[in-house]
Amino acid sequence: MYKQQKIIVVLPAYNAAATLEMTVKDIPEIVDEIILVDDGSHDETVAVARRLGLFISQHDKNRGYGANQKTCYRLALDHGADIIVMIHPDYQYDPKLIKHLVDFIAAGYCDVMLGSRIRSRQEALAGGMPRYKYLANRFLSFWENVLTGQNLSEWHTGMRAYKREVLEKIDLVKNSDDFVFDSQVLFQVITAGYRLGDIPVPVRYTAASSSINFRQSLKYGFLTLLIALKFFFNKTFTRRRQA
Repeated sequence: MYKQQKIIVVLPAYNAAATLEMTVKDIPEIVDEIILVDDGSHDETVAVARRLGLFISQHDKNRGYGANQKTCYRLALDHGADIIVMIHPDYQYDPKLIKHLVDFIAAGYCDVMLGSRIRSRQEALAGGMPRYKYLANRFLSFWENVLTGQNLSEWHTGMRAYKREVLEKIDLVKNSDDFVFDSQVLFQVITAGYRLGDIPVPVRYTAASSSINFRQSLKYGFLTLLIALKFFFNKTFTRRRQA
């Protein structure tokens, strides 16, 4: 299934030295190349990446999570990827499951696959997800599904796989350089008519896992709701105009 498909994993990194090697070691052999984009880290992230033999790109300063991903995807496309997998290098997501995300895309079932941490409330909380994050995740994902007609178990995951065509067609550049970039991408994917799917992944919050703080979470949630409502009203207006 993979012989004609070049699979590239991209790692948007910021101060990930403590967890980078664990993440890379669990990436399956089906992956052809690993690209790390360092967003102005203050630790040894780049040194660890060099020791591991990764392709490295460095931002001259911290530009933000969204800006990091923009560089990740541009490089992956430039390097000829057919399937691009983005995973946070903080070891919060299990890289061994990459092959399952890729399977759905390589077999033609989906164009975008997400790794969902929400299989049950008990499992999410037992895995260390803060209760307020779990509740916010459920609230936002519920309304995003209602407004888009999707049925994804989680919209806010840092483990995603894309068919090349998706990242070529949607306009990533106009998106935010901040955390809300992830939400914007999924709404663009849905607007363009691509097929989304998800699989369960273990919840693994540790002290070394990256996470946005409470104030950033509030901002992220508010902006995500605005994007969702904008999508819904634009879609409704378009349908009425075409009627």
